[in-house]
Amino acid sequence: MLKEQEKIEKPKRPVYKSVIGFVWKVFFLGFAFVLGYLLSVDNNLFYLFGSSPSLDRLENPRSDMASELYTSDGKLIGKYFKENRSPIGYDSLSPMLIKALVATEDIRFYDHSGIDPAAIMSAAYGSLQGDARGASTITQQLAKNLYKTRTADSKGVLGHVPGVSLVIAKTKEWLTAIKLEQRYTKEEILAMYLNTVDFGSNSFGIKVASKTFFNTTPDSLKTEQAAVLVGLLKAPSYYSPKFNPENATRRRNTVLGQLAKYKYISPAQADSLSELPLVLEYKVENHYDGPATYFRGAVAEHLQEWTKENGYDLYRDGLKIYTTIDSRMQVHAEEAMEEHMRTLQRRFDNHWEGRNPWVDEKDQEISGFIEETIKRTAYYKRLKEKHGNDEAAINKELNTPREMMVFTWDNDSLEKKVMMSPLDSLAYYKHFLHGGMMTMDPFSGHIKAWVGGINFKYFKYDHVKQARRQPGSTFKPFVYVAAIDNGYSPCDKIVDKRITINYVEDGKKMDWSPTNADWEYTGAPMTLRRAMGKSVNSVTAQLTERVGWETVVNYAHRLGITSPLQEVPSIGLGPSDVSIFDMVGAYSTFPNQGFHTEPMFITRIEDRNGNLIHQFVPKQKKVLSEETAFLMMHMLKGGIEEPGGTSQALWEYDLWNGNEIGGKTGTTSNHSDGWFMGVTKDLVTGVWVGGEDRSIHFRTSQLGEGSKTALPVFGLYMEKIYEDKSLGYTKGRFPGPTVDISKKYNCTTVLPRQVEPDSTALDEMLELLNVGGSIL
Repeated sequence: MLKEQEKIEKPKRPVYKSVIGFVWKVFFLGFAFVLGYLLSVDNNLFYLFGSSPSLDRLENPRSDMASELYTSDGKLIGKYFKENRSPIGYDSLSPMLIKALVATEDIRFYDHSGIDPAAIMSAAYGSLQGDARGASTITQQLAKNLYKTRTADSKGVLGHVPGVSLVIAKTKEWLTAIKLEQRYTKEEILAMYLNTVDFGSNSFGIKVASKTFFNTTPDSLKTEQAAVLVGLLKAPSYYSPKFNPENATRRRNTVLGQLAKYKYISPAQADSLSELPLVLEYKVENHYDGPATYFRGAVAEHLQEWTKENGYDLYRDGLKIYTTIDSRMQVHAEEAMEEHMRTLQRRFDNHWEGRNPWVDEKDQEISGFIEETIKRTAYYKRLKEKHGNDEAAINKELNTPREMMVFTWDNDSLEKKVMMSPLDSLAYYKHFLHGGMMTMDPFSGHIKAWVGGINFKYFKYDHVKQARRQPGSTFKPFVYVAAIDNGYSPCDKIVDKRITINYVEDGKKMDWSPTNADWEYTGAPMTLRRAMGKSVNSVTAQLTERVGWETVVNYAHRLGITSPLQEVPSIGLGPSDVSIFDMVGAYSTFPNQGFHTEPMFITRIEDRNGNLIHQFVPKQKKVLSEETAFLMMHMLKGGIEEPGGTSQALWEYDLWNGNEIGGKTGTTSNHSDGWFMGVTKDLVTGVWVGGEDRSIHFRTSQLGEGSKTALPVFGLYMEKIYEDKSLGYTKGRFPGPTVDISKKYNCTTVLPRQVEPDSTALDEMLELLNVGGSIL
């Protein structure tokens, strides 16, 4: 009874206290759940939620940034990028741009701490009413753009569940936005945001976008221009002022209305600006824009291994690469190449008028040349993938004309619109002659100019380092340096006569009878200097036999030729392929007193913050005595000074008045390759000219030898170099010897000056006399 009485008499807990207790429990459990959820997302509990930005990434944010390439005189000549972005600071932004951004995207930006509760409530209410709207703050958008919170890499197990993935992504953005607000000022957040966003047209970040659409800088944007760019952020393609101008105008006016709504400008100003037409200076920046395009490709290739070994990405990490190229010399080189190649191409077209220039050794057009050539192209491979073995379908596409832009020398824009089939297009391009050119400071090894071809947009192949062609007589100095370094002197004489050299190759007995270009032999002794200057094959061949063709190959490699060389009696006449890059480096050994300096084109690399990462230094090696190097410089002057010297066409150019130049021309069989190597007291330059295929060439020495095809580029270029006083290069004589010269060398032949053809250039008599295509 007592127990029952006690139960009856126990006072009841007030209802309101029960309600309060329940509410507290719900609140506490809810708070614990939310806190646990947030901590779980932030720490990727059990890999369910995916990774979030680390503290280091928050404090050192990294967005993709274009690497920049600079010349030795401080000019930006190119970029490497997947996303073309060049970040700038807040002080470089137009105040009206900031106002337009805040008014349009996040009017309470200066009042919230990363998340805007009012915007979230408004968006939720709008969704219930069927009016979907965004609630992301600028800081949240920055978090999404900067840290890629919605990519596959940031998803955990739950991130692949539909609906759940969106909630998790939003949570990460909120958490990251709050952290960003804690670590950065509002101004820094605005600048980071504008540096990361995509404006379309391959322009990432406000600096590139301002240049792409208006050819201006972010601090100089007009109000209406700023409104266009801010409007683009909603949908870069849909609101593109280039491709959808009506949409862009409507969106621009919306932004102007927002500026007026929040009193950044007056309603009258907004109305007035809304009436303005869109005025663009639109130009998308591409990899091949600007000077030294081939050089930029060579730098990228050169840095592939370096970036891999050192943990950098050339196209994302915003490196600053400083090169040896001089922007002024590069312009002069490109102009000289263009000026001469325009003229030479007209000469070539007239020479082959009515015929195709791809011919065999009997001067007969190669049957099916274009049809077979196109089968080696990537375009043909795509057609094969598309049509399989259906030859009829493939041929139909190959022969169907279509509108296209093609390269031309006929106008200043260097391109024109035509109707051509793919086969006709290939045939059209095969008619063009090509060229390559490089200039180097022989003492520092610094490459000062690099012209890899006639037009990078249409012809990507680099003829400086990538290509290797037969050098003809420009290879002869390697014979003479081997001889002089082994006891001969420039004044030693060898009889110019017809000879036959017997030798063994691959176990077989062989013989070779070199022929002089003019088919004449004086039968008289000739000094080595005159023989090299006049480029006499018979003397070179005899000298090669005396010193040994293996020795010649050894000296060529010692001086910097890296390509394989045939150890054959004709080695001195240039049958083995070499690059301009190697040839210029090798010739630079002579003015550099016997030191071979490996050509270099990068001096240092800095990171995106300007910190030095790597310093490059010249690589030098003593390979010749000073006496031999001096005597070879004296030999090279023979092309100008000796009677019949093959470089005497240089007298036509304004390069003299006390100046000295050493030079060597080169021409291969059938005139497929024309070369000129020029040396002054300050610079070494190599030039090559020829067809893309060896079967495409001039047919006569009068048109096709190196003194006609390659030497003029050097002449025009050096005229520009001497005229440009800002460069500091002056005319003058080569330095005298720094050591005692034990060998006789002052033995210049005195005869009336005349210009004779390069001895390795064979005219049409070659075929008529049935000597047939050998390198002479």
